[in-house]
Amino acid sequence: MQRPTCPEGICRKEGISNMRTVVKPVILFTILLILSTLLNCCSIIRLPSRNDSLPILSQDELIRPYVKLGRIQVTRETFGPDYSLTPDIKAWGLAAVRQEAEKMGADAIILPEVTGHTTSSGLIPSTEYRASAIAIKFK
Repeated sequence: MQRPTCPEGICRKEGISNMRTVVKPVILFTILLILSTLLNCCSIIRLPSRNDSLPILSQDELIRPYVKLGRIQVTRETFGPDYSLTPDIKAWGLAAVRQEAEKMGADAIILPEVTGHTTSSGLIPSTEYRASAIAIKFK
C-alpha cells in the first residue's frame, strides 16, 4: 500500500481551507435567516397611530348628548427665535390639547383654537403660543 506523497502540512491546510469555504456560507445563511425572522416579527406588532388619539369634532358632528368636562388651555412661551416649532404651531397645539384631554378622561375635543403672537422688549423677541379647546365626554 502506497501512501500519497504530500509535503509536510500542506494537505492539512488544504483540508482546513476547504472546510472554511463550506462553513462561511452556512453561517451567512443562518445570520440572514435570523435577521429576516426578526424583521418579520416586528411587522406583527401594532404601533399606535394618530388615529388612536381623541377626535376633534365640529358642532355639526355632535349628534349624541355630551357633558363638558372643562376648558383646556396650554401655553408655551419662548424667548428668541423658536426654530423648532414655528412651521408646525397648529400640530403642536392640537397634540398638547389632546394630551391634556386624555388625562381628564375625555371622549372628544370641540372648538379648538391655536394662536401665537410675538412681542419684542428690547433686543430679545418673545413668542407666546396658546392652544385651547373644550373637552367633552359622551353620555
